[in-house]
Amino acid sequence: MKRNRVGLLALAGLALLSVTGVAVGSASASETSASETSAADAAARGRGHHDPVIIGHRGAPGYRPEHTLASYELAFRMGVDWVDVDLVPTKDGQLVARHEPEIGGTTDVAKHPEFANRKKTVVLDGVTTTGWFTQDFTLAELKTLRAVERIPQNRPHNTLYNGRYRIASYQEVLDLTTRLGRELHRTLGTYPEVKHSTFFQSIGNPTEPKLVAILRRNGLDRPDAPAIIQSFEVSNLIALHQQVRTPLLQLTSATGAPADFVAKGDKRTYADLVTPQGLRDVAKYAKYLGPDKAQVIPRDKNDNLGTPTALVADAHKAGLKVQPYTFRNENPFLPANLRSSAEPDAYGDVFTEEAAFFAAGVDGFFADQPDTALESLHAFLGR
Repeated sequence: MKRNRVGLLALAGLALLSVTGVAVGSASASETSASETSAADAAARGRGHHDPVIIGHRGAPGYRPEHTLASYELAFRMGVDWVDVDLVPTKDGQLVARHEPEIGGTTDVAKHPEFANRKKTVVLDGVTTTGWFTQDFTLAELKTLRAVERIPQNRPHNTLYNGRYRIASYQEVLDLTTRLGRELHRTLGTYPEVKHSTFFQSIGNPTEPKLVAILRRNGLDRPDAPAIIQSFEVSNLIALHQQVRTPLLQLTSATGAPADFVAKGDKRTYADLVTPQGLRDVAKYAKYLGPDKAQVIPRDKNDNLGTPTALVADAHKAGLKVQPYTFRNENPFLPANLRSSAEPDAYGDVFTEEAAFFAAGVDGFFADQPDTALESLHAFLGR
């Protein structure tokens, strides 16, 4: 195993001496006074709100299991102002932070005999998936589980934390964000993502009404809220645009089509969404575009970093800010010419990749290792 990340891991450990797997007891966002919020927003603007933004993708999963309070707290303490929070519903109508509703790969549910009979097979956006699903558990039942590292082959060091952290509700993430914002004297926010909207609507457990309610309860239904709603689907974002004033981000993939388009027989694909006309249509309801990074700078035939497309310029012309995903330090996620070796858990030259995207004009990006992404940003800004 390569050792070229030892210093970064030491930094990550020092940054989070106080984090535990228990939910942090803190005031909710709704308890923040108007004067405190106004002052915090002014301070955030003073720090340079037009600079590109680094979003901690699922927190800081390069150093802690993803979508845990520990991962989110580490990301904020590393210096980002935003974290990405994937949301899925529970049986009793709560929203929890998980990358997918299937939790067999991200929790220890398989070790709980009391839940063995809940393993099943469902068709999730056209993909047959077997496992355990959040919609079959109450929040209290999910709280008996513990998170585990999703990709141990790339992040074996994270397995040290297997079993330490509980599944977090979105409210707990918002409470953590509020508490840390006060401690760190800056406005912190979240990018809540509605996962598999069409699927959850089809089983009578839609995410959107629950998200709208929690945003309003926490004072986040406003244009300048420290929250930006994301989705890979389109219809739900158009509907949300009519329901809340919280900004929206349209996610796109380098392949395929939105699940709601497929379900309705709409022949448009993600490629259609990122044409000049498609981008103008997106700008009617969203302020941000979150493309797969390959849509901004594709790989060439040798899997090396290629030449930027016109996407950033076209999106900016339509009035959209562009924040692609996902930047990761480990070799398998990097272009071939930037990998340090064949070691799946060793770091390659992510700085060169990230610099290329800043040069292409992106307005920020989602990163699994927020500290190195911020290092790239500071180099780009000359700080």
